[in-house]
Amino acid sequence: MRITRLYVQQPLVAGSELSLPADAAHHIGVVLRAQVGQPVVLFDGCGTEAHAVITECTRKQVCVQINSAETVNRESPLAIHLAIGVSRGERMEFVLQKSTELGAASITPLLCERSEVRLADERWQKKMAQWQKIMIGACEQSGRTTLPILHSPTDLSHCLANDNSAQRFVLHHRSDNSLSAQQEKPRSVLLVIGPEGGLSEKEIAAAQAAGCSALTLGPRVLRTETAPLAAISVLQARWGDFQ
Repeated sequence: MRITRLYVQQPLVAGSELSLPADAAHHIGVVLRAQVGQPVVLFDGCGTEAHAVITECTRKQVCVQINSAETVNRESPLAIHLAIGVSRGERMEFVLQKSTELGAASITPLLCERSEVRLADERWQKKMAQWQKIMIGACEQSGRTTLPILHSPTDLSHCLANDNSAQRFVLHHRSDNSLSAQQEKPRSVLLVIGPEGGLSEKEIAAAQAAGCSALTLGPRVLRTETAPLAAISVLQARWGDFQ
């Protein structure tokens, strides 16, 4: 039987007992119908993973005893910062989930000239909370112990001004530059990808002026939810931990 992994924002110390937060308790006690004595794995999103056993399990409360806790590093040596144009509906959720599984270190939702999603501040806050839950679930499923950073939605110029990656790329299907032409191995990469309809020529020019190399993934035009996953996979295979 597969052991359940859960993210908890609490110190994980061997020998201690924890009362799990409401969401985690509901998932274990109600959704999974777990039993006392069942093992679980906890992680704090900062690199610590703990093996624990359920000591109390009701519909309203779940307590666990931590048997061991240690620092576990499953992060790629290549820190990928994905700056992705916000797309409609489930496309953005899919990108966040799969990018987390593939090892992205941080993600910035971009509000681009061609972005079709425009929300009030309050709705953005709800959307961010929803996206954060999706990324947590992806960490639980994929075995990551470090939660990627989810930055607040912003425009491209602000993103470029606040990024300090060693190498920068902007995806542009009309570019002749492929990743195979890049010789140096960076420790961190910014990957800029537009929404449906792509980045405008003005945005591409601004990205290139800020040090982004235009990059193509081949002769075919990829959808906005396909491009980041293909690009992250290529980066991980060349410079990360897909080796």
